Amino acid sequence: MPTSPTAPAVSLRSMAITFGPKVGGYTAVQGIDLAAQPGEFIAIVGPTGCGKSTLLNASAGLLKPSGGSVEVFGTPLQGLNARAGYLFQQDALMPWKTALQNVAVALEPKGVSRIVAETKAREWLRRVGLAAFVDRYPHMLSGGQRKRVALAQMLIRDPEILLMDEPFGPLDAQTRQIMGNLLLDLWAANRKAVLFVTHDLEEAIALADRVVVMSAGPAARIIGDFPVTLPRPRDIAEIRLEPAFHHIYKEIWANLRIEVQKAYAQGEGASA
Repeated sequence: MPTSPTAPAVSLRSMAITFGPKVGGYTAVQGIDLAAQPGEFIAIVGPTGCGKSTLLNASAGLLKPSGGSVEVFGTPLQGLNARAGYLFQQDALMPWKTALQNVAVALEPKGVSRIVAETKAREWLRRVGLAAFVDRYPHMLSGGQRKRVALAQMLIRDPEILLMDEPFGPLDAQTRQIMGNLLLDLWAANRKAVLFVTHDLEEAIALADRVVVMSAGPAARIIGDFPVTLPRPRDIAEIRLEPAFHHIYKEIWANLRIEVQKAYAQGEGASA
């Protein structure tokens, strides 16, 4: 089926994901309708266990919907999503390879020669501020530096869709701001569709064009979709001082807080 030039980069249509048997299994998400346009940055927030990562895994082709469908640029997704790159919360760098080798290896499946791959890897490491660290092994790098290597490893493949699951979660607050600004700079240079999962509502607003709010699970659904009208380019630290930022935060938190309280109450009930 040919790609539609006007189709969303990723479209989840009435999607449900059930683990185990369809009858009696656990339904993580249900009735999900979400479309990310090419070049659009969408942040997904919600209480712990609401299925945010499940949406990314379905978009990546790692999970098959038990109901509804996933489309990529207008074509039903069959198998893994070859047009997407995935950045996880925990990096998957190979400890026996240098930063350069970890980034270059991402081009191996495409049959790119080692010389060409390493040349491109050096350029990407320069772009993420690690030109002086190409020969360092992962254990010799800080958490923020390892995350930069992982980011370069994803972007060197030039994916059309970026799936990011709490990518800056393990980092300290200052490093998260640095990584957020780096991501925005790289994204602005060649805009791709982004689905960005985070527990941090401030981070979501500072980065995204839209913030999607999910309900507490099970059978979590989308309960809010909020445009972020803050001007670009943005600085993660400075944008949080703007009155408009606080207005957006209050509006979204009014919806999110209820679901967080529901999830907390469910957790208390389960442990009682």
